[in-house]
Amino acid sequence: MCNFYILFSEKLNRYYYGHTCDNLDERIRKHNSNHKGFTGKSDDWELVYKEDYPIKTEACHRELQIKNWKNRKRVEALIDNSETIY
Repeated sequence: MCNFYILFSEKLNRYYYGHTCDNLDERIRKHNSNHKGFTGKSDDWELVYKEDYPIKTEACHRELQIKNWKNRKRVEALIDNSETIY
């Protein structure tokens, strides 16, 4: 099982979009660790949305689709309309 996910950092007031076929909790832990990537700028990333996919290409496609929206309000509407609470 693969996941498309959205994280939010209160400190940065930013969203991060990603996908993984590994353990999602472990992936989020890595985002919150001290590293040189974009998410390394903060240590308060929280999962606010996720979708499950059977194969990696579908999760990757969804990530690219959301990134191409380039519209915070549209992303927040997606999150707000989700029935799942994380």
